[in-house]
Amino acid sequence: SPDERMHAPMPNFKDDGKFLSFWANWKLTTRPRRVALLIDDAQEEYRPFAKQILPSLERLLAAFRDSDLPVVWSTWSRRFNDGICNAMDRWYGPYGVTSKENACYIYGTEGTEVLTEIKPSAAELEKPNRFIYDSVMLDMFWRFDEKGRSLLDEKLRSLDVDTIILTGLWTDECIVATAYAGLSRGYDVVVVSDAVDTATPNHAAALQVMRGTCSLVVTTEEVEEYVRTQLETCPPGSFK
Repeated sequence: SPDERMHAPMPNFKDDGKFLSFWANWKLTTRPRRVALLIDDAQEEYRPFAKQILPSLERLLAAFRDSDLPVVWSTWSRRFNDGICNAMDRWYGPYGVTSKENACYIYGTEGTEVLTEIKPSAAELEKPNRFIYDSVMLDMFWRFDEKGRSLLDEKLRSLDVDTIILTGLWTDECIVATAYAGLSRGYDVVVVSDAVDTATPNHAAALQVMRGTCSLVVTTEEVEEYVRTQLETCPPGSFK
């Protein structure tokens, strides 16, 4: 009962005498779920950094397609001359555009295209549980319609999704930002450790932070097995 749990030791907690550690109290199989796969910024501009995770992205996408589960793609669309100026521009600064060092922006003419191997077809995007859009801020939820509503949140709500499976680039920027935003909006957040990556040395640190604060961190193999053999779907609105 809830009263008994209040007095029981916390199973997802550790005190080593110096630091406190926490992790998710739940597993994918803890309850029935309504899941969606989010593929963040896995696009041609970033192909060199996506090479290692591309096989994992293909496996996960195949599993979600085979089970006809929701899939969302987003692509980073910022250009240095797009007229947008926000805190991210100020953080990166105005330099390194000609040399293409400034990671705030996309430079290639085909840079915003989803990687060919996982790109949705026009026919696939006609399905109500498929969605693609361009992003302009690290948080995937930070793109709004004319009424100020998050495009991603509205789409997930329309499909009664309660759990998001995060994949793509970059672990220490868009993945972290989206994980916290998803948690704030009431979603259970799952990050696939071998289906996210980054260009910086911060990949492992970012995973550790998310594991200890907001997400369940699992592998591609675990998610694929879950989707193909263990997923139990709950009625809409059961948990969110």
